[in-house]
Formats: sequence, C-alpha cells, structure tokens
Amino acid sequence: MKSRIFFIILVLFFVFACSVHAPVKTAQEEFNAEGSFEKANKLIDDKEYEKARALLLEVKNRDLTKKYAPLAQLRIADAYVKEGEPELAVAEYRRFLEIYPNHRHAAYAQYQIAMIYFNQIESPENGYGGAHKALEEFEKLKKDFPRNPYKDLIELRIEKCRNTMADHEFLVGEFYLQNGSYKAAISRFETLLRKFPDYKKEEPLLLNLGIAYKKAGDPEKAELYLNRLIEKYPNSRLAADAKKELSSLKKAAKK
Repeated sequence: MKSRIFFIILVLFFVFACSVHAPVKTAQEEFNAEGSFEKANKLIDDKEYEKARALLLEVKNRDLTKKYAPLAQLRIADAYVKEGEPELAVAEYRRFLEIYPNHRHAAYAQYQIAMIYFNQIESPENGYGGAHKALEEFEKLKKDFPRNPYKDLIELRIEKCRNTMADHEFLVGEFYLQNGSYKAAISRFETLLRKFPDYKKEEPLLLNLGIAYKKAGDPEKAELYLNRLIEKYPNSRLAADAKKELSSLKKAAKK
C-alpha cells in the first residue's frame, strides 16, 4: 500500500515538474501573421479572392504586433479591385484611411480610390460621374498628402477629368440648343464657361452661346459672345459663322 502511494506521489511530481518547465505558447506564437499574410497574397495571385479575404481578415484581427494588420486591410481592398468589385474596394480603402490615417501607405489608398473612379471615365453610363468623383478624390490626395509619389500622374489625370466633365456639359448644351430649349442651353454653356475657362473647345462654345441668346431673343448678349469669338479667334472658320450671325442680327434690328 505504501509503495502504491509513493508511486502516485512520484507520478504527480513528475507531471508537475514537466508543466513548470514546458514552454507556454502565446496566442501570437500560435498564429503566424507573416506566414498567413503571404499565403493570402498567393491566394490573390491564384484568383481565390474570397479565401484570401477571409485569411486577411484573420490577420487583421489576430496580428498582435499590428505590423501586418494595416497591410491586410489594404490587400482586402486590392482583392476587390482585382475581382472587379470597385464599390466594395472603395469602401475598404476608406476603412483603411479611417483606421490608419497616418500610415505610410495612406496616400496609396487615397490614390486607389481616385483611380477606381478615373477608370470609369470611358464608360458611357458613368463617364461624367466617374470624372467628377475622380477629380474630387485626386484633389483630396493633393491636399491631404502633398508629398505623395503620384504627382506627375495626378495633374494629367485631373486634366482628363476636367475635359471629360466639360465635354459632357457642352454636349448637353448642344442637345438643348438643337431641340429649341434655348434657356436650358444658355444655362449649360454659361456654367461651362465659368467652371472651365480654359476649355479646349471655346470657339464652338462661344458661337453656340451667341446663337442661343439670339434664338432666346437677347440680341445684346448674342452680339457679346459672337464678337468675343471674332476678336479672340479671327482666323477661325467659326469666326466667319459668327459674322454671318451678327449680320442677320443687324438685318433683324432694321426691320
């Protein structure tokens, strides 16, 4: 009996000794954030976007060092871009900027938002809206991140956004003019002239404004814009058209 009790005590002592000296695994040691992040990137390359995002979300929530959590949030957004889900991507990039506004990749997130809208410019349905939103986001990038690495690209893309928006206003104004909605046409053309004073199609714009005012029964304003066209672009083919419109105005005034 005594030997059995001694044996039990010996076993308990051995178990206790092992438990004291055995290394205790922490949650961080059990979860390899770096390895999981690399695995998620491989899944993105393999177009396994849903699996990648699930793993990236785990990295974001379990990375106690916080080294890979911000990168995981970015890659979640990137995965939506690659999958062709732009609105979901924008939401995730915005979430990154809310959580990590001073992160070294914050300018990248803002640039990606702008580029998502910029890439919609060629779409007939979203051209104007995409240009308008992209312009706002590029301006925000310049304001919030003046040292961003995309400076050379931004100015070219801002110019394209502005040209797209201006062309849209011009086409709408032309539509109104051709369909006899002269006041609506004047409103569009005047807005275009005010918002985009460096518009590349200023010659036809001035001519259309002169014609629209003429049709609307405002000869003084019509003469103003027709004369501006002739003075500013004397060698233009449209200057000759403007002179014809002025001539018809003078004849109508004599009657």
